[in-house]
Amino acid sequence: MFDHVALNVSNAKKSKEFYEKALKPLGLGVVATFENWTGFGKGEKPQFWIVTREPVSRGAHLALTAPDRKSVDAFHAAAVAAGGKDNGKPGIRADYSPTYYAAFVHDPDGNNIEVVTHAS
Repeated sequence: MFDHVALNVSNAKKSKEFYEKALKPLGLGVVATFENWTGFGKGEKPQFWIVTREPVSRGAHLALTAPDRKSVDAFHAAAVAAGGKDNGKPGIRADYSPTYYAAFVHDPDGNNIEVVTHAS
């Protein structure tokens, strides 16, 4: 459904450093930059952008897919090590579905970044 999404951030350098480390376990990296925009994705297609502009995104919820539970665990560890605030350790969310395995971290601006897999 979506081609790409962007979050407005308060500090481009801090957010870029956070997302570079947090998204690396998912195979995502910086694939495009221009002016105050940084695009993350795989290959050459940016699908997730951060941009320094007002109003700063606070409290947004962004859920990214992972291929397996190990990747969810690795994302959570990397994101917390990069300065993210734990908002839900990796685990099954049985209220969502029996195979919904996810982790949640707040980014530097307080956005809720989730990584989820439905793989058993």
